[in-house]
Amino acid sequence: MAAPPNFEEGQSTYRPPRFNGQYYGWWKTRMHDFIMAEDSKLWDVICDGPFVPTKNLGDPAVTIPKTRKEFNDADRKAIEKNFRAKKILICGISPDEYNRILACQSAKEIWEALQTAHEGITQVKQSKINMLTTEYELFRMKDDESIQDMHTRFTSIINELHSLGETISRNKLVRKILSILPSSWESKVNAITEAKDLQTLTIDELVAI
Repeated sequence: MAAPPNFEEGQSTYRPPRFNGQYYGWWKTRMHDFIMAEDSKLWDVICDGPFVPTKNLGDPAVTIPKTRKEFNDADRKAIEKNFRAKKILICGISPDEYNRILACQSAKEIWEALQTAHEGITQVKQSKINMLTTEYELFRMKDDESIQDMHTRFTSIINELHSLGETISRNKLVRKILSILPSSWESKVNAITEAKDLQTLTIDELVAI
């Protein structure tokens, strides 16, 4: 999940991350965290849809939606969650992306419309996963590459897979890094393998050694 080379909102904790049509996976993860930090119930609204106030009518009772005049204070507060979530999402997208979701009535519809547009339907999503998995399997450190640059490229692939719902265990990631280091690193790899617990070692810790 590559991060944009330049991003406007990164220095503010008060404004949602902005999406201009590129780096959707990066934006999606940041937006999720931003919304959860604002109010975790807003994320529930995005996942489950807006609250609809109802009442029971007749005998036997039938559940029907309330009219707006029948809303009580609790109903109105629950309804506001959808509009708060919509506001955050709308404030986090560019005009072109706004045109894409203009007809959406709920935060859930907005989120799903953006996800479909930028991740595609199930078949397209699986194709992306397959492509990234191949990149991961064929990943190698370049001859003129620093360990930090290699780490950046590797993390980009892993994060993109994670954003699509594919998670690779920490242990496998560490072993992958050790396996693709050039022969000049052999003695250091052997020392790390002997001295460190690869079950608990993180990639960041490995790169910092």
